[in-house]
Parts: sequence; structure tokens; C-alpha cells
Amino acid sequence: MNRSEKVSVASSNKAGPCPAVLIKPHTVGLIVLQEWWGLNQQIQDEARLLSDRGGFLTIVPDLYRGKTATDNEGAGHLMTNLDWPGAVEDIRACAKDLKNRGCVKVGVMGFCMGGALSLAAAALVPEVDAAAPFYGVPSDDLCDVSKIKIPVQCHFGEQDDIAGFSDVGAQSKLKEKLKGGKVNFEFHSYPAKHAFTNHTSPNYNKEACEASFQRAMEFFRKHLCS
Repeated sequence: MNRSEKVSVASSNKAGPCPAVLIKPHTVGLIVLQEWWGLNQQIQDEARLLSDRGGFLTIVPDLYRGKTATDNEGAGHLMTNLDWPGAVEDIRACAKDLKNRGCVKVGVMGFCMGGALSLAAAALVPEVDAAAPFYGVPSDDLCDVSKIKIPVQCHFGEQDDIAGFSDVGAQSKLKEKLKGGKVNFEFHSYPAKHAFTNHTSPNYNKEACEASFQRAMEFFRKHLCS
């Protein structure tokens, strides 16, 4: 049985409809957001794993509209040129799409660039009900994370060295803002580097990946299934 299909989601992004992969057949909604590499096979496999473990109807938006990268230079170029507010509109479109498919609640979970966008969605997308960002913090120009009104569970590596985006300094500032806004949040750190959940990365850390995924699934079951 083919458990996934390519779909097109109507979006307010000026780039037009957002292509996506829909992973079936569950009835609680989850949006999984790509790393800076794009909608490659790794993120699709990870989304299927999360869908199975959590029992979610899962959608993975193609924020780069068909483009992917295989090296840091190419990925950096794609991420730098991303229309971030447009990407937030894509996430909102996916949340609406899942709710139109019968999901009462929808969570968002992302990694690296997708982690930053998960926090942005938590602040800016009213259709999202819970968020689990992994090792990424959005710019203040994109959103004010202290305004988040939904539960958030953050996951970061203690050895992350991406300055200003996911390193310890960025993590500390994020926690300060969340506390200042009285956001309902959890913060989990692991003895790992950036991209510790990506099994194709040299920084992959199996123990940290398993612990973080287990926490995220319990978090979403608590906030999306009740």
C-alpha cells in the first residue's frame, strides 16, 4: 500500500501553491519541516518514521519548490534566498489543509531551518496547536517568540556551534524570551552537535535522536490527542 502522495496546497505565498508530500492515513495532524537541504529523501523518511511512531497524518511542505542541495554552499544559498514570511504562509496553508482533512489539532516539528520556522509558526500561525523545534531560532525580524500562545518543546545540542542560530548563546536568548513571555515551554539539551537527528549527517547521535523523538512524540500526544 502506498502510504504517501504528492499534493499541492493553496498558499498565500507569492510563489504560488506549495508542493508537499502527504503521509497517510492518520487523523491527528503533524507538519514536518525540512532542514536547509530541502525536501530530500532523508526528511521524507524521517517524517514517515514520526508519522508511524506518533500516529499522525503528516505533511511535509516543499518550501524550496523542488530545489534541493547536497553541499553546504548550495544549502546556504537556498536558505539565504528563502522567502521566510512566504514559508510561514506555506506552513499555515498546510495546517489548514490538515484541518480540512479532519484533523482537530495540528502540530509542527522542524529541524535546523525547519526548527526556526517551527518557532515562527508557533508565533504567527493560529491554526497550529503545538510546536517542537529542533536546533534553530528565527530572527527577531520574522517573529517575536515571546508572543507564542501554544505549548512548545525545544530540542538543542550542547555542542552546537552555529553562532547566533542554534549555539548555546542563541539557546540562552531563546529561553530568556520564552520565559519573559510566559510561554508554556520545555527546553531539552543533549550532549550532541547540530543536526544530531539526521542519520545522514556526521553529527548524527543515535542516543540523542531517540531521546528527543520519544519526548516529542509524548509531547504531541499530550497536546494534540486530548
